[in-house]
Amino acid sequence: MTKEHDPGMPVAATSAHGWLAVAGLGPGGADWVTPEVTAALAAATDVVGYAPYVARVAPRSGLTLHASDNGVELDRAGHALRMAAEGRRVVVVSSGDPGVFAMASAVFEAVEAGPAAWRALDVRVLPGITAMLAAAARAGAPLGHDFCAINLSDNLKPWSLVERRLRLAVEADFAMAFYNPRSVARPEGFTRALAVLREACVSAGGLDRPVIFARAVSSPEETLRVVALSEAQPEMADMRTVVIVGSSLTRVIPRDGAPWVYTPRSVLVEGVLS
Repeated sequence: MTKEHDPGMPVAATSAHGWLAVAGLGPGGADWVTPEVTAALAAATDVVGYAPYVARVAPRSGLTLHASDNGVELDRAGHALRMAAEGRRVVVVSSGDPGVFAMASAVFEAVEAGPAAWRALDVRVLPGITAMLAAAARAGAPLGHDFCAINLSDNLKPWSLVERRLRLAVEADFAMAFYNPRSVARPEGFTRALAVLREACVSAGGLDRPVIFARAVSSPEETLRVVALSEAQPEMADMRTVVIVGSSLTRVIPRDGAPWVYTPRSVLVEGVLS
């Protein structure tokens, strides 16, 4: 980021030269895109991203849309950085928040491996509402105490690491939010994850933890389902679903319609609140 950059200024006003903003479009609904992101898109000459996310940006005169396939994040980041270095105003779009299992990390990975001149570029990350927080808000407050987020995809890490993190999260009694639970290419992954969770939770005290399946939150296809871990089935999730598993303290409040789920703000450990 240039020395002249003022963190309080809109990206559009930070430089007369090229810049790059990595922006989160939120979970899907237009109302959940921040004004900061909207301003950056209005000032951009180029928008770069995975095709379904680029499709959420309205075409206009003076704006070039660069859509690409999934799995080419570093190529996409390099393309965006080269255009910014040429003086263009570039927005790299992600769904949700760009720093959560999304493009911000890929951009900085490309910067670190790329030409030294890229380190002088005006690069800024514009946060968005990530799917985990959107899902939690719809359900109530299941992430109201300590929690962790785990990407269940083993495309970029071995399954043994996924399984180890699941077991440790249960041992630590975190509420857990899972991204990328199940896809056409990985239909068995969530089945294995549920088996690990059930085994670990039996050892930790039981299978009555609530599981929230939040699909396509803030879109017309939104669905929300709450079941006990013992009743959770792999086919309840797909790639548009965020799965939240409560801690041992997470509570369910029954009511007409979907129940509210929350995790208390405090934990009593050996007579001491923490």
